[in-house]
Formats: sequence, C-alpha cells, structure tokens
Amino acid sequence: MGDASNVKSQGCSVVIRCYNEERHIGKLLAGLVAQSVRNTEIIVVDSGSTDATLSIAGRFPVKIVRMQPEEFSFGHSLNLGCSHASYEFIVIASAHVYPLYTDWLERLLAPFADPEVALVYGKQRGAADAWYSEQQIYKKWFPEESLADQGHPFCNNANAAIRRSLWEEHHYNRDLTGLEDLEWAKRFFEAGKKIAYCAEAEIVHVHEEKAAQIYNRYRREAIAFKRIYPDRSFSPSDFLLLFVGNALSDCCHAWHEGSFFRKIAGVILFRWMQFFGTYRGYRQRGFVPPELASRFYYPNRLSKSKGPLRNEKQRLISYD
Repeated sequence: MGDASNVKSQGCSVVIRCYNEERHIGKLLAGLVAQSVRNTEIIVVDSGSTDATLSIAGRFPVKIVRMQPEEFSFGHSLNLGCSHASYEFIVIASAHVYPLYTDWLERLLAPFADPEVALVYGKQRGAADAWYSEQQIYKKWFPEESLADQGHPFCNNANAAIRRSLWEEHHYNRDLTGLEDLEWAKRFFEAGKKIAYCAEAEIVHVHEEKAAQIYNRYRREAIAFKRIYPDRSFSPSDFLLLFVGNALSDCCHAWHEGSFFRKIAGVILFRWMQFFGTYRGYRQRGFVPPELASRFYYPNRLSKSKGPLRNEKQRLISYD
C-alpha cells in the first residue's frame, strides 16, 4: 500500500462532458475550485452547446475541448478528454453534478495509494426534487460503507477516477450507447485489478428527466449491457416482476417515510419507464441507427442513514 497524502500531492485532471449545461456546470466548477487538492487541471469536453455553457465555463480556469454533435458518443467524448489530461489520475464528472465537501477529490483519489486499484467511484445522491425511485436507486447503488476492493466491476463515472496509464492501455469503447464505464472497469477487473468504492467522496447528481428521457436512458443502457454481457437476457416476465417488485419496494419506503400519497404516481411512472426501456433495449438487435443514437444521447431494504461525518461543517462547500 502506498501513501494517500502522496496521491493527493500528485494532483489530478478532471474531465467533464457537457452539452447545454448552463444551469449546472457553474456549480460544479465552483465546487472544483474549492477543493483541497490544489493541483488540478479541468478539461471541459463540449459537444456543440448552444446555450451559455461555454461562457460560464470560461469564467473558471478550464481547458475547453470541442467536438461536433454528430461525433458524440459517451466513450468517444471521454477518450477525447482523457487524451488532453496531463496527470496520472483522471477524475470523471458529469456536468450536472456538484460536490458537497471540499475534500471530495482528496477522498476520491485516496484509494489509489493501493497500486492495484484501477478505478474509484464515489457516492451519489439525488437533488431534493429528484424522482423518488431514483433516490432509492442511488441508495442501493451507492451505500454508506466504502469498499477498497468490491469484488465486481460495477461503477459509475458521473463521479469516478481512473489511472491514465491504464486508459492508455484500453480506451473507452466509443461504439457503446452507454455503460462505457462498466465495459472499461470489467476489462481491468478481469485482469486482476481492483475497483474501489468511496462513500466519503459524495456528490449530488441532478437528473431533470421527463418520462421519455428515463425510458431512453434505460433503453440505451440495456443495449450496451447486452453487448458487454451477451449471455444475459431480459424476458417479459423479468420486466413485470422487476417493475412490480421495485414499485412495491419504493411504495413501502414512501409509506415508512410518510410520503406515500405524494410519491405513488411518480414511483409507478418512473419504474415503468425504467423497466420497459430496459426490456426494449434487450430486444434491440444489430446496428443502432444514427437517428436512434441521437435520440438516446440528447428494491433496496429499509435502512437508516448514517450520521454526518466528523468535521462535516468544516468540509461543506458554500454555494451561496
């Protein structure tokens, strides 16, 4: 094991993919400027924004890399950003997330003190007005306990970090309609590297999706998942069982919290779009037409949350 303080002192490159993110990117960049890791390089990969995204980004010390919208895929934009990175550690963040604490980067990078760690991903929580079901998904995917070696390749690069030297060995798959992070992690996990989860590296993920966008997101991710794991299947009975099971689980949580009647309609809509989109994605065969790709792009158990970490007030970022 290496020294976490040495990892911090090395600094990092931060790659942010964006398209028309004027409502959110300023908050993320302000949070990055407030980090305790001072040696940072911020790379904004823009795929043709037509709003104020780039003018807002230009107020911060960033490097802007442009690509045409028709060139975009999740993997290709990440590869473009990573190709401009100068540091060994590359942090990947969605443009519509923001950190809660000044030591977000420090904690996200700390597991790299172990030279066998290929990728670290951090906790995500939804904004206060997020879909209730998505909040439940975040709690399931991003638990309260960290794992130095989680034993499977799951990750999410809305809030993650990788080694540049490993990216140079294997770039992100530019042809996938999503889950390029899972494909990359799976490659190195199967090669014996570790995937680490850091619960203390927390961000808020702002997903302002309408029902059709939820459907599209899960459909394109199912198409990608089928390519990564071609032996997997998703039958009509899987669709129904997962829809009913997860909707009931969410309703139980909402009832337990006293918000059942306010949340039930949203729960049913979200879970239907999630699993119907997944079902349709699994049924997709062969080549994904450009028109479809363009449209794509543009139940956990009841548990008590842990209390705040020590010195939380000192670590909090003020966005006022």
